[in-house]
Amino acid sequence: MVTTFLGELYTSFAWIPTAVLGAALALKLPAIIRLWREPLLRAVGGLLLLACAVFVFVMPPVIIWTNRVTGVPNFSAPWVYSLLTAFSGAGLLLIVTWRNGLSDRSDATRRARRWVISVYSGVIVALWVLFALADAPVERVRDLDTYYANTPFMREMIVLYLLGHTVAVLITGRLIWNWVRADGLHGWLRWGLTFLGAGYALNLGFDLAKLTAVAARWTGHDFDTLSTDIAPCAACLGAILIAVGFILPHTGQYLHGRLRVRLAHHQLRPLYVLMRSVDGDGVPFVLCAAPELRLIRRETYIRDVLLPLARHLDDDLRTRAHQAALTLGCTPPRAKALAAAVAILGAIDSAPGHPTGHPDTADLLQELGPVSRALRHRDAIDAVRAAVRSAGQEAGTTEQTGPAPGPEHSTDSAEASRFLLPRRP
Repeated sequence: MVTTFLGELYTSFAWIPTAVLGAALALKLPAIIRLWREPLLRAVGGLLLLACAVFVFVMPPVIIWTNRVTGVPNFSAPWVYSLLTAFSGAGLLLIVTWRNGLSDRSDATRRARRWVISVYSGVIVALWVLFALADAPVERVRDLDTYYANTPFMREMIVLYLLGHTVAVLITGRLIWNWVRADGLHGWLRWGLTFLGAGYALNLGFDLAKLTAVAARWTGHDFDTLSTDIAPCAACLGAILIAVGFILPHTGQYLHGRLRVRLAHHQLRPLYVLMRSVDGDGVPFVLCAAPELRLIRRETYIRDVLLPLARHLDDDLRTRAHQAALTLGCTPPRAKALAAAVAILGAIDSAPGHPTGHPDTADLLQELGPVSRALRHRDAIDAVRAAVRSAGQEAGTTEQTGPAPGPEHSTDSAEASRFLLPRRP
């Protein structure tokens, strides 16, 4: 019952791997056209195209159509086997090239490429020779491998394509899993390779199911369901995982980059709103602007407002705020951002007055993100301001009456530290 269900499932949803592989090819196509001289991209495109062709021509209606058009019963068999063999060799060649890099001109790499091309080209030629020598007059749409498992020359053709595919899957899978365990891979590439490895593992399951069913026919047993039901489902799932493996590294990096741009734009909002309170205009809204352009325009606006405001920045206040934040338990980066936020707020308050000198604003203009994030926590800024005021009062008292008492005297600082020190769980 389970195998019957799997067979019906494959018949109903055989188009899914074709659609997924086609989507992967469509996503890669712009880069392939734009960078046509890049051999690696052409190889990926060719591999995906071969995979799509395999799943198109292996569908039962297409098999029947191919046989009718050519007028040769079972002509689709060597045709599909040739496409699958070419896909096997192309996948192996791609992994060897991808792993070693196009700049690798070593003798071992060149020998590996020549070996793959010559062996799998020879297998394709042998498949057609064996089919020409065989006698296969009865058209078989789904069970050709087991139906002709004992037929001279057809038997050899079936075993040849299965062995060629198995060897390619084993070598490619081993190269992929060894690569996954290597150091220095970024996350998206590692995930892509993991999906590729899983896809090739399912392809190995396809080969084992087919070989088992064919060998069973040699010994007089009937395990045809492995070939007609189990193997196609494994091939479909494997194709989907392989397509995801090729899509994930580039698509994941692209989406991750877009997300980082949007997050950076969002994180600048508190500082942007503060600058609008000074300038009053803001950035004009453009409906169709790209996220990168919006981020650049927001950063530019903030810098344009900060530059004239910079002459009112009090470096001494920023230094004292930085020291106060450190005293209250902040990490150095957070203390630096809080101190800059305190200095900017102080500059806004004193802007109608007189300039404070020529402060150094280079680091401030380079740290817009942390400063903007610090502005989201006004309680922390108020705590630092309270600590700065407390330190100033203590300094004034020390000048008039001598050294200040112990830490228990600074109630403002103790109260302020509640907002900055990490809470215990």
